[in-house]
Amino acid sequence: MAVPALQNGITFAIERGQARHQRRVVGAVGIALILGISLTACTIDQKGPAATSSASSTASPEASASSDARLVPNGSASDNLAYFNLLAGAVTPANSGADGRAYIDALLAGGFDRNAMQVTFDRTQADLVADSILFSVNVADECLIGQNGPASDGFHSVVAPLLSTGLCLVGTTRPIDW
Repeated sequence: MAVPALQNGITFAIERGQARHQRRVVGAVGIALILGISLTACTIDQKGPAATSSASSTASPEASASSDARLVPNGSASDNLAYFNLLAGAVTPANSGADGRAYIDALLAGGFDRNAMQVTFDRTQADLVADSILFSVNVADECLIGQNGPASDGFHSVVAPLLSTGLCLVGTTRPIDW
């Protein structure tokens, strides 16, 4: 009689382990979906496509931004997009391995406010190089968001609405303390 009880206990433990595994898989997929939707929501302009890309072989970052672009201190994010592209778009050709600090330093040198900026980490929690780096500037309650890295197929930028958190990027970002 002890054998069937043992078999039932083993069967129960196996079923419980499988259920736990299934919950983990479903949870991981759910988190991935939520993260993907959140990141997509961060980069979508509700007013229409104001995104620019300099990843094509016919356009360089300098060509996609007007050479007479300048900072418009009291302007909107859209008013400052060409200047943002000029500054950030020049970082990669100057340094193909540019990290987040290089983009922030270029934007600071161009006159954007450090306190209005965010940047993602250059390395993952597993200490791998990040597939892409996001950096942003809050300008007049809108966001100038730039992205660069192998996963993003070059430099891209967009004007996006400010998130309900009052920030431009989702998740934990790197302190800009240099």
